[in-house]
Amino acid sequence: MPLEATMICVDNSEAARNGDYLPTRFQAQSEAVSLIFNAKTQSNPESAVGLLSMAGTSPQVLNTPTTNFGAVLAGLHDTKIKGTVRLGTAISVAMLALKHRANKSQRQRVIVLMCSEIEPTHDSNDSEKELIKLAKKCKKNNVSVDFVAFGDATGSETRSTLEKFIEAVGGASSNEGNYLAVIPPGPGLLSDTLVTTPIVNSGAPGRGDGMEGVEDTGAGAGGSNGFEFGIDPATDPELAMALRMSMEEEQNRLDRERRQQEQNGERMETITEEGGSTSNDSKQPRVEDDKSDGKS
Repeated sequence: MPLEATMICVDNSEAARNGDYLPTRFQAQSEAVSLIFNAKTQSNPESAVGLLSMAGTSPQVLNTPTTNFGAVLAGLHDTKIKGTVRLGTAISVAMLALKHRANKSQRQRVIVLMCSEIEPTHDSNDSEKELIKLAKKCKKNNVSVDFVAFGDATGSETRSTLEKFIEAVGGASSNEGNYLAVIPPGPGLLSDTLVTTPIVNSGAPGRGDGMEGVEDTGAGAGGSNGFEFGIDPATDPELAMALRMSMEEEQNRLDRERRQQEQNGERMETITEEGGSTSNDSKQPRVEDDKSDGKS
């Protein structure tokens, strides 16, 4: 992969709470961020990846481009789910962060993970006209843009706007490549399907118009060609190793979180049992108690 500075924009709007992508839309994005980070930095150690949240009062830069994976994970952990996505403003902020990258020889790329609908009534910068104008600005400033559309973003209206954005920024036929991956819900993980697209795997086939629609998630982690992660490790062993390490790290992280949740649950049960032997004054008020207090 080329030497790049990449800003990943995550959709932390209320739509990210939906569980149609396992385990939730936001957690699916977290796994995708891990996958993208490892694919970029391990294929080229001098590449860097930053993180930006798109919803809330305004988009927020969580990390400027870095090679520190722990910093990116910390940024994800601190992200709050709230509000509505502000796509146009987020891409503009990401462009500004890339402009001030430490290594000016790095190519600039923005990868947008989008699971909600575009709402121009909420932010005028999200109108189709303004987004196309922004796409042309990205092209002028040599900033490549990829979209991963899933959830509500797969709807015809939002998808059409994203397709026009990709076309305006140069499409897949440009030297830098600009792609749209449309990933509907399925039995597998979002990252399992994403790894088969040119956004992560530069050797994956893409359509000449820049629209990489991934409509079949049934292949799972093995991909449709029977190879692990959808690529032949013999043709690109470094990428295959990077992807394996990424998935192993993500699995270890999820295992740690499960153990932590189990330990927290055990502590809560212990506290509850101990609390049962004390007076009623030490108990947390129940909903029924609140109602009865209101009547007295």
